[in-house]
Amino acid sequence: MRNISDIIEQYLKRMLQDSGEGAVEIQRNDLADQFSCVPSQINYVISTRFTLEKGYLVESKRGGGGYIRIRRLELPAQAILHTHIHESIGQHMSQTAAEGLLYQLLEARVISNREAELMRAAVCRDVISIKLPYRDEIRARMMKAMLIALLRP
Repeated sequence: MRNISDIIEQYLKRMLQDSGEGAVEIQRNDLADQFSCVPSQINYVISTRFTLEKGYLVESKRGGGGYIRIRRLELPAQAILHTHIHESIGQHMSQTAAEGLLYQLLEARVISNREAELMRAAVCRDVISIKLPYRDEIRARMMKAMLIALLRP
């Protein structure tokens, strides 16, 4: 059985998918009432599962008519994907950033589950067991090489 965080995440993703604009506005308290949970549970889901690294932009407005807006960021077209990869990875890449990028590519169906798992295993800090900052440099180079090879036409 899935936990409440998974259920809320899937609900929000379905809302995003159904919206023609790629964005949804929610009120935290209303959503918490709908799922019979505390509002901090909604905050937890949004702050951990709808991050910039995972391809989401979250804006909030506090106060009486406050809302939380979640917007799905689209990946660039295939023609400029290589440039996007180089820019988003840079010279160093943390494990968290690598996992976020893989999540974003997986969600956009640019890579398969199997490809994501293989790449995640290859760039894991336990596998690249050297000291920082060299580990993050190697991770960035490996991510670039793997993604370019996978996305070659």
